[in-house]
Amino acid sequence: MTTAMLQATELSVGYPGRVVGSGLSLTLRAGEVLALLGPNGCGKTTLLKTLLGLLPALGGAVQLQGKPLAQWPLAERARELAYVPQGQASTFGFTALEMVLMGRTAHQGLIARPTAHDRELAHGALQRLGMVHLADRSVHRISGGERQLVLIARALAQQPRAVLLDEPTASLDFGNQGLVMRAIRTLAAEGLAVLFTTHDPNQALRCADRALLLREGRVLAEGAVQEVIEAEGLRALYSAGVLQLRDAAGGPPVFLPDFGGRGG
Repeated sequence: MTTAMLQATELSVGYPGRVVGSGLSLTLRAGEVLALLGPNGCGKTTLLKTLLGLLPALGGAVQLQGKPLAQWPLAERARELAYVPQGQASTFGFTALEMVLMGRTAHQGLIARPTAHDRELAHGALQRLGMVHLADRSVHRISGGERQLVLIARALAQQPRAVLLDEPTASLDFGNQGLVMRAIRTLAAEGLAVLFTTHDPNQALRCADRALLLREGRVLAEGAVQEVIEAEGLRALYSAGVLQLRDAAGGPPVFLPDFGGRGG
């Protein structure tokens, strides 16, 4: 079996004096997508930041390519792991290309001027996501979905081995959600290890290879996405009614919250 790109073992996460989650174990391998689902406040973002080394682990271990994360120099860690935070608006009117070039600071440093090679890689990252036509446009003048793809392109320009995305489709419309989900599958097809958090089990079911359900800082279930994303597990995860609709063509089911409306 392929060596894990990123692995957590009996991990405790949180802040000084406050444990948010404990006993958390997961494995992320090259070329696969892992979806992390759970209610608000269950510890998803805290777990991501601990896996990235942005927060120190309170217990347990995180390994990057079989080596303890703490033993990786910061610069090397930044070249291996890319982080795409929840959608954020830039205060400055950077162009899409300038935003993507920021991903090269992991290789060149904060004050170094981008080289021709950096620009080539940034253009290539935009091209891989079908966004090169927006290279010279201000990020204030593109859609939310396009801006999120620019952030993913920035992560690609970093040339990482793994990409962690925190609710990459939050606040995006229906069409833009599809753009981002296709981009995630593109990353995995190119051999990257991908972990993303989501509130939508349908996204997980159609985009991820495996899923991990997190509730109150504990792993409720983990495994192949078709086995983990099912009605009973989702009811337990969210303490809410769940409707499961079957695809007449034999495709994966669709899950909806049961709010007692028409047809409920």
